[in-house]
Amino acid sequence: MEALFDPFGVVFVQRALWGGILVSLVCALAGTWVVLRGMAFLGDAMSHGMLPGVALASLLGQSLMLGAALAAGAMAAGVTVLGRSSRLSQDTSIGLLFVGMLSVGVIIVSHSSSFAVDLTGLLFGDVLAVRERDLVHLGLALAAALVVALAGHRAFLALAFDPRKAHTLGLAPRVAHGALLGLVTLAVVASFHVVGTLLVFGLLIAPPAAAALWARSVPAIMLGAAVLGGVSTFLGLLASWHWETAAGATITAVATTLFFASACASAVRSRLRATPDTTPDHPVQTKEATAHET
Repeated sequence: MEALFDPFGVVFVQRALWGGILVSLVCALAGTWVVLRGMAFLGDAMSHGMLPGVALASLLGQSLMLGAALAAGAMAAGVTVLGRSSRLSQDTSIGLLFVGMLSVGVIIVSHSSSFAVDLTGLLFGDVLAVRERDLVHLGLALAAALVVALAGHRAFLALAFDPRKAHTLGLAPRVAHGALLGLVTLAVVASFHVVGTLLVFGLLIAPPAAAALWARSVPAIMLGAAVLGGVSTFLGLLASWHWETAAGATITAVATTLFFASACASAVRSRLRATPDTTPDHPVQTKEATAHET
């Protein structure tokens, strides 16, 4: 038991745990809709699309959070504008913006000869360096995400399952889609400092996807995703402490492993349900009938 809880007696590991839990809660609120609407590619593009904003902010000595927010906001706006074109599919629009933003980010990074170490932290995060101020920012982001999720729940639900019905009900699907993009942007921007731009996608997708295999309602998926994200954070930090691995990557690896475990268990459950029951419904009656016939 000491090996299980000793790492969390260290202050910076405690802050990392709380930071990871807050990130998991924010990602559960946004990631559930990403999974239900099939927007995984968008989530990936958003996490990578922040690179030019963060890189430019770092070079100019400005706030990395501000740079990330501006770049992610530009990405979301671009997806919204290009998505209105009838000649381009949404995947094409997202792919073009994804490649363009990533290319600009790499160009900015390559322009500086002293960016190597900072880029590693940017891409993979440094959950063990979470400060009290970061926890406050994550708490505010969680509060904002909760407000958006509650206010837009009905519209998001209609948009996820029947966009035409959302329009019929007067739920303004375009506005709802923009609000949903804002929710995803908030989750990505708030989380990248903890787990990095490349790994935030894992917490945004893996826990909700694992929970969606079992839950029967959207709130249940969100709750399951939050629990799985918290468990991934705890186990990831524990494994990172004892095995001396990168904390952010280990957390994401645990989250992904939990998804595959959930998928395998769900497949076994489906197979067992599909197997016909060859056992007689009333074995006692069957025996009595056999004896009577004899």
